Amino acid sequence: MFHEVVEGGTASGVGTGGSPDAGESTDADGDEVTPAALLAAFEAMVRESVTEAGSERVVDETGVDEPAVEAAAAGDAADLGVTDAAAIVAVTADRDADALVAELRDHLLMGMATAVLDVDTIAAAIDADLTGQEVQQVLEGRAGMTLEQLAEVMAVIERRKR
Repeated sequence: MFHEVVEGGTASGVGTGGSPDAGESTDADGDEVTPAALLAAFEAMVRESVTEAGSERVVDETGVDEPAVEAAAAGDAADLGVTDAAAIVAVTADRDADALVAELRDHLLMGMATAVLDVDTIAAAIDADLTGQEVQQVLEGRAGMTLEQLAEVMAVIERRKR
C-alpha cells in the first residue's frame, strides 16, 4: 500500500493532513517526488487507519506499542518501522501486513531495476545515515526501516525513474 501513494508524480493521500504544504509531492517544476511529501502521505495513511480502527483495536491486533500508535494517530510516524506501519494499515485494509511489506519491497526492487540504481547510489543520495550495505539490508528485510527512511529511498527511486 505504501508504494501506491506515488501516482503520476503526486502522492495520493497527501493533503489529508500534516503540514500546510504537505499536499505538494513534487518540486516547483512538478517533476520531482520529494521525501517530505511521501512521508506526509505515509503518515496520513497510518493516521487514517488508527482513526478508523481506534487506538485500542490497533494495539490489540498489531502488537505495536501504545505510545507508537498514539504518535501515529497524532500524525507523527516518521520513526515508526515499516513493518509496524504495515501492521497498522492492515487492520483497516483487509490485507495481510506481511503481504503489504512484501509488495513494497518488490516495488522498490523493481523500481531500482527500472531506474538502473544500485544500493550505493541510493545511499549516497539520501539524508539517512545508511551505507550501501545497510540500504540493501533494509530493502531485503534483513534490517528495519522507518517510514522516514522509506520516503527517502522511494523518492530517489521515483525521481530516477522519471
